[in-house]
Amino acid sequence: MPLLSMETTRRRGSVKGRECRNQSLNTKLTPTEAAAVEVASQAQGKTVGEWLRDVALRALENNSSEVPANALMGEVQALRLILINSLEPLLRGDTMTPEQFKAMLQHVKANKQKVAADVLANYRDGGTEQP
Repeated sequence: MPLLSMETTRRRGSVKGRECRNQSLNTKLTPTEAAAVEVASQAQGKTVGEWLRDVALRALENNSSEVPANALMGEVQALRLILINSLEPLLRGDTMTPEQFKAMLQHVKANKQKVAADVLANYRDGGTEQP
């Protein structure tokens, strides 16, 4: 029986809710690669092992059947472009013909991935404003 209500019978080092990590994988890196990995792990406040594990597990998740983040960003940007291109003439009091609307949709479809890539690149470069 535990002496304190906080004591548990879990083994030392185990985490509640996940199986024990007891498998090791090894790899070889060049000194330049190893230094880059060390800098990246330190920048995130993690040990090299934690950082490498997170990167490997994230890569597995990205290779799953889920929709890639850049595809979702493309769809978000498509909605943004449709709203901007539709609302602006309507706010001026203009009307949009079905042909104009169809042309706008074709323009959005052709440009949504480029716009999404530009937005992601802007955020990667440290910007917060959308181009």
